[in-house]
This record gives sequence, C-alpha cells and structure tokens, in this order.
Amino acid sequence: MREDKRLLWGLKHGDKDALRQIYMKYKDKLLTVAVYLLNDTCAAEDIIHDVFVSVAKNAGDIQLRGSLQSYLIACVLNGVRDQFRKDKHHKKGLEKTAGTGPDSDNPQQSAIFNEESRLLADVLVQLPLEQRETVLLHLAGGFKFKEIAQMQDLPISTVQARYKYGLDKLRALLDGELGR
Repeated sequence: MREDKRLLWGLKHGDKDALRQIYMKYKDKLLTVAVYLLNDTCAAEDIIHDVFVSVAKNAGDIQLRGSLQSYLIACVLNGVRDQFRKDKHHKKGLEKTAGTGPDSDNPQQSAIFNEESRLLADVLVQLPLEQRETVLLHLAGGFKFKEIAQMQDLPISTVQARYKYGLDKLRALLDGELGR
C-alpha cells in the first residue's frame, strides 16, 4: 500500500518510471480479470492499454478511496462494461485464448487443461455480466466481498447475492455440460 502511494505520487509528479512500475506490478492480474470477463485476449489487452493510457493522462486527478489495485480493477471493469455496451452479442469462442494455459512438457496434461479452460470459459460467458464479474473477482482475483463492493460501489449484500447466484448458475450449467 505504501509502495502504491509512493508510485502514484511519483506518477502525479511526472515520474515516467512510476507508470512502468505500476504497469509491471498489476498488468497480469488486470489482464486475467479482463480475459475471463471478455473471453477475448485481444479485446482484454486493448482494455488494459486504454486503462494505462487513461491513468497516464489523468494521473493528477486520481483520488484513491481504496487501494491502487482496486482502482485499476474498477477501471478495467468499466472498460469491460463499455465493451459489452458496444457489442451486445459478444459471445466469441475461446480460440483466441486457447494457448494461455500453463506451460507443460506433458501434451496430455496441456490438452486436458485447455479443454477444461474452454469449458469453463464457455459456461462463464453464459452468466450475466454482474455475476461473472463478482465470481471472477472473488475466485480468480482473490478479492474479498468488501473490496469488490467498494470497487463496484455496491452494498456488500448485493455482491454476496451476485456471487451466490453466479455460483449456483455455474453449477447448474456445468452439471448440464458434464452430463451430456
């Protein structure tokens, strides 16, 4: 937290290296969240790029209510929502993200991981965006409900309900997929 405040202070005072350090520290987590929400690596990378361009341009105006990480994820979520508004029929397959699994020397293990990832991505995209955001932020991002509520500017009870309904729907969808 102190490091983030120092980096943000440096960024506000023209330290270009501060932006690079912030980018290096958070890019992977931000990209993971965006890819899971969009199911499209290229679009996710574009959103991350736009977030950091905006941070660089508006550094002097940034006022943190929480952590820098929460602020950046909220920016990514807004970018994802904007993307969905632009393209209401955004249900692409996992072709663009198929190669993003763990590096493995075992082709069989890689194939199983890729198939499971494809199945999960196909099922996640069927969740309403609000539920998908909450489930992914909690499970993949490791955020607590209080942090998610702060990012989304919602009551904790709403976040918890979205999480519960999202998991229930995921279970039902996965049971249907696996039962075929």
